[in-house]
Amino acid sequence: MRIVLAPNSFKNSLPANEVAIALKEGLLASGLDCTLKTCPVGDGGDGTGALLRKYFNTENIARQVFDPLGRLVNAVIGVTTDKQTAIIELTDASGLRLLKPEEYNTLVANTTGTGMLMKAALDKKVSTIVLCIGGSATVDGGSGILKELGVVFKDDDDLEITDLPKDLIRLKTIDLSGLDQRIFHTGIIILCDVKNKLLGDKGAARNFAPQKGASEEEVLYLENCLIKMKEAVAKATGKNMNDITHGGASGGVAAGLWAVCGAKPVDGIDYFLQQIQFEKVIHHADLIITGEGALDAQTLDGKAPLGVALAAKKNNIPVYAVAGKIEESARRQLSKYFDRLISINEASQKEALKNTKINLKGAAEKIGRSLLHGFIND
Repeated sequence: MRIVLAPNSFKNSLPANEVAIALKEGLLASGLDCTLKTCPVGDGGDGTGALLRKYFNTENIARQVFDPLGRLVNAVIGVTTDKQTAIIELTDASGLRLLKPEEYNTLVANTTGTGMLMKAALDKKVSTIVLCIGGSATVDGGSGILKELGVVFKDDDDLEITDLPKDLIRLKTIDLSGLDQRIFHTGIIILCDVKNKLLGDKGAARNFAPQKGASEEEVLYLENCLIKMKEAVAKATGKNMNDITHGGASGGVAAGLWAVCGAKPVDGIDYFLQQIQFEKVIHHADLIITGEGALDAQTLDGKAPLGVALAAKKNNIPVYAVAGKIEESARRQLSKYFDRLISINEASQKEALKNTKINLKGAAEKIGRSLLHGFIND
């Protein structure tokens, strides 16, 4: 059998390349006579930039930038061999993974460090910046990035607001006169792993801020901050930050950069698979195995496994999905895209996270044994 292993990362546990390795080891241990090709994938979420840098063998340029709380941290930008494209991962500078749980603070955390990486990319005179934005610690509407690029946020008294995003509640106007003009000669492609708009029940604050430590009171406060930013940006640019699909991604980064800098938010997995020529990778495959930490309703909204499944179906290739958790209420819908859904865990979430690699190998070995008996679709 010819099997392609194309998993996403298992959040808070294993990056996609290590998931692929664990699956490979399990299948080989099963005794199945097979040819295995590993092709870890990303949808814009944490780890996508690292995968793209590896696939394109970029020159990785180190920079010291601010983390979400303003502390110095080492990060990189990847520049392609033709010097035309810079690949930036927001989580390297502004990611939740840089903070301890007790440090989560959505009123203080901002994206300034990512703005510093973007300026470094502009200094390299690239023609395109690819920004992978999942996994942020922030709900600042991209204001930290914009401030670093030269945007000035002002209150009713025409004084500059510097404490972002907390003081956006006082925002009245934004001054674009100092915005780095190089940004308008550089294509900005934003890889998004969600389709949520900026505001509302499924928006950046109400839907995602609680995952980043925000209380109910802070969620409402942040929603009002984003409304203030939307109003000020509309006055300055004529663009409504709440109009765009993907606008709520990464605490509103996609909406802010779209409205002010002309960035183009895209479905991360579609862009990723196109760039690595995934259809060529799977051309002769008999089976594809994908997966991520959780398979749920969000998976059906454009996450990496769905993109892999759609490509598999287009080419009439069976596709299995493995996960640490499968949401029962979504199982029926998921089964429309995946030939098998396989949970790798039986223990509590805390125990499961510690044993992800072992459990992945065990699940893959069971898959291999079932394939030995000729079962592909069940």
